[in-house]
Amino acid sequence: MRRIFITVILMFGWTMAYAQVSRYVDPKIGTAHSRWFYFTPGAVPFAMAKPAPSTNGSYGNAHGWDAVGYDERHHSIEGFANFHEFQVGGIVFAPITGKLQTLAGKLETPDDGYRSRFDRKDEIAAPGYYSVLLQDYGIKAELTSTPRVAFHRYTFPASGESHILFDIGHKQGESGEVKDAKVYLTVDGRIEGYVTTYPVYVQKYQNGADVKMYFSAVLDKESKAHGTFKGAEIFAGKDEITGKGAGLYLTFDTKEQEAITIKAGLSYTSIENARLNLNTEAEKLSFNNAKKKAAKTWESYLSRIKVHTNEVKDMTKFYTGLYHALLGRGLASDINGAYPKNDGSVGQIALGSDNKPIHNHYNTDAIWGGFWNLTQLWAIVYPEYYSDWIKSQLLIYKDSGWLADGIANSRYVSGVGTNFVSLAMASAYMAGIRDFDVNLAYEASLKNELEGNNRVPGAGKLDVAQFVKYGFVPHLDKGIGGGERWQYSASHTLEYSYSAYAVAQWAKLLGKDTDYAQLMRLSKGWEQIYNSKTNLIQPKWADGNFIEDFKPSQSWRGFQEGNAWQYTFYVPHTPEFLIAKMGKANFNIRLDSIFTTSQKNSFGGGTKLDAFSGLEGLYNHGNQPNLHISWLFNFSGKPSLTQKWVRTICNEFYGTDGIHGYGYGQDEDQGQLGAWYVISSLGLFDVKGFTAIDPQIGLGSPLFDKITIKGNKKYYNGRDFKVKVKNGSADKIYVQSFKLNGKMLNEPFMKLKEVQDGGKLVLEMGAVAKDDY
Repeated sequence: MRRIFITVILMFGWTMAYAQVSRYVDPKIGTAHSRWFYFTPGAVPFAMAKPAPSTNGSYGNAHGWDAVGYDERHHSIEGFANFHEFQVGGIVFAPITGKLQTLAGKLETPDDGYRSRFDRKDEIAAPGYYSVLLQDYGIKAELTSTPRVAFHRYTFPASGESHILFDIGHKQGESGEVKDAKVYLTVDGRIEGYVTTYPVYVQKYQNGADVKMYFSAVLDKESKAHGTFKGAEIFAGKDEITGKGAGLYLTFDTKEQEAITIKAGLSYTSIENARLNLNTEAEKLSFNNAKKKAAKTWESYLSRIKVHTNEVKDMTKFYTGLYHALLGRGLASDINGAYPKNDGSVGQIALGSDNKPIHNHYNTDAIWGGFWNLTQLWAIVYPEYYSDWIKSQLLIYKDSGWLADGIANSRYVSGVGTNFVSLAMASAYMAGIRDFDVNLAYEASLKNELEGNNRVPGAGKLDVAQFVKYGFVPHLDKGIGGGERWQYSASHTLEYSYSAYAVAQWAKLLGKDTDYAQLMRLSKGWEQIYNSKTNLIQPKWADGNFIEDFKPSQSWRGFQEGNAWQYTFYVPHTPEFLIAKMGKANFNIRLDSIFTTSQKNSFGGGTKLDAFSGLEGLYNHGNQPNLHISWLFNFSGKPSLTQKWVRTICNEFYGTDGIHGYGYGQDEDQGQLGAWYVISSLGLFDVKGFTAIDPQIGLGSPLFDKITIKGNKKYYNGRDFKVKVKNGSADKIYVQSFKLNGKMLNEPFMKLKEVQDGGKLVLEMGAVAKDDY
């Protein structure tokens, strides 16, 4: 009996371990061409502290969006940066032994700097933890974190020349050039300082503004010597140094396998708040306990969606995609609610009765295309973050008078020159998330859609006045200022039509009849540039004539990061009308043939490692404008083609290795492509981005046989939503029937509220396409 009891206990323990979904996350997928935020395994969800290894972070980022940080093809690590956000990066720590070197060196000649070779067999990357053996020094480096505190543990060999470098004054990743830096050693042994940078996109949209990063670090071992450096110049015994290239080093006597731990509190507002963040979150927390806490946090977030299939690669793609969706857009406010304001000063988030901030502030890349991935995921699974994100965006509006699509320390970093924050706010309201200042949000959103006067560059939509005047954006082949002022007439017309529709629905619910009428008129702007002779979107001159020498595959002439073949389907708010204009049969034939042709090129730019490699193709899954169109067949009477092509994209565009991850080096904007895989592989997607008054979700062909989405008690009724897929396999991808809560559905749609309120969807699968239910 005792033996049986022990066996049961052991089996239960194994089952619990097996149930951990975090084990399917592989942060190294797709790192051959990844953005700065992408490979930060030491971080927790939506965090400020993102400690991670860097192979080329010191090389900088010429355009502001280039792949930089950690690359699958590199074989040496130059150090471990603590900040990884859009346009934000810096505060590097690096352990070495032997001769003191203070420059990172180059990939081609690692011995010329403090970088070290490494072997990936000695590397572990998991949600909330990273470790690697730095071969040149025999040092094991480990990383983990709390939301605002980075933990580093370096295990040294026996040496009288063990050093830790604090390389503060150099550019890192997307940070841009360094304006100023400071680092110093306090009498009680703390290492503290800051770096101020000029990110490329901050200079583009808010010229002269900068981004500041602060830190306060404590070590659990006292050094035997110390000094400062500036570039290659070393100042032994000095306690403080300022300026570009500034850094500080500590030297130790270490025994074999002696570990030294650093806890670094981070902040965007001050060194004092970096200390406060450290003391509040981690004063008595050990590295091992921080690691356990980080793993538990990740499991809590990731396990809000439980999926099952015997195809391990699909489990890996799913949870790695979800991981990246939760990794970007990290905290920018301190534990006490202090946050960086747009004008460079420090603001204060209001405190609640518990003396804690009533919400957080976040850095964020643009929401361009996020309504086809991130916001849908937030609305269903993470509504508390969606609410926080909106409140964060409203801080910018209150501080600067405009909504800002992307922000780095509240500085404008629009990125693409559009602004979909108003659409995302309207979408949240439609999704039932309304615990924010609705009147202020609506005011800001209406201004975003209609106002062109005195519009600051960072607010995007710099040609919105022309859109409001003409009902479309007139084309120009030449203009003054950035391209978003004049270059993207057709794509902007489509985008502004969509966002006008979203805010119009909000206006209708709020009883703003005049606003509703004006916005709905603008929502039809796409019709003015639809050429019925070619069934293509085509830019127009201000006189109403279509432009000459029009080439449908040409990008950058009227279309941002795409072309007419791709953008013609960008009418997500009224796909039924687009289909009617084109003719249902013609629509289906054209779109199906586009996917058939695009499959030959991996649904994007082929195997070329370049974020823009698919811009002139018929379809480009590696960029935002196309992300909804595989779901359009649900509206055109051919849901089987949505089931076929969505599944095929999931299977072929997405991979599970360092080279083939999200396509081949495509533009993964802070988790958007990962989030698309998540919701699409669940068989749930809304082309309209939850902008309709009573949002519906399109249904597809799930890759999993069992799905459970955890209910949310704060925002919804707390019941789980479950999906059961019967008779499914690689050969049986077509849905034969949908049954929701025991009732058969006669179309491939259900209401968003039916997912949020919980219930059960049962799908019967088969090998033969079926379009009537």
